[in-house]
Amino acid sequence: MPARRDPTPRRPDVTGIEIVGGVEKRDLVIAEYDASWPVSYREHASRIRAALGATARQLEHIGSTSVPGLAAKPIIDILVTVGDITAEEDYLGPLIAAGYVLRVREPGHRLVRTPELDVHVHILQTGDSAAEDYLVFRDRLRRDEGDRGLYERTKRALVERDWPDMNAYADAKTDVITEIRGRAGRASERP
Repeated sequence: MPARRDPTPRRPDVTGIEIVGGVEKRDLVIAEYDASWPVSYREHASRIRAALGATARQLEHIGSTSVPGLAAKPIIDILVTVGDITAEEDYLGPLIAAGYVLRVREPGHRLVRTPELDVHVHILQTGDSAAEDYLVFRDRLRRDEGDRGLYERTKRALVERDWPDMNAYADAKTDVITEIRGRAGRASERP
């Protein structure tokens, strides 16, 4: 069944990228897998669900911390889908009231995070292919030891370099992510 999508957005989406607070240089560290990461995800998922109710159509633990056994930056990534990304009043206010801080506004994507910088909440519109891409990639890494190892080696090599910000580091992983996601698509691994 296709994902439910609101037929008409309330307003045009943003057209540029706004990074609230500007570019931040942060020390990047890859930590060994920590069994507390899923626990932290569940705590934040409950907090988000309480804040958004039915506005949050889907909540998923994504990113490296969602893959058992995979070393990662100790930042929990959460995917939330909403019916209309342009209806920020439906989700941004409640998330900010729940203690999250707006970090990124860009076409089709908003990101809020904790003040401690240890949780990133990615907000996408229901039906956005980027949401499915996150899940396909996560599920491939959960199931395929070879791709999980490739991704971890790539991250460990990249974290040794000096990056102006986390976005540059993330962009440097694009080729390997695309390669792995391509194999996942051919294998039809989504449950």
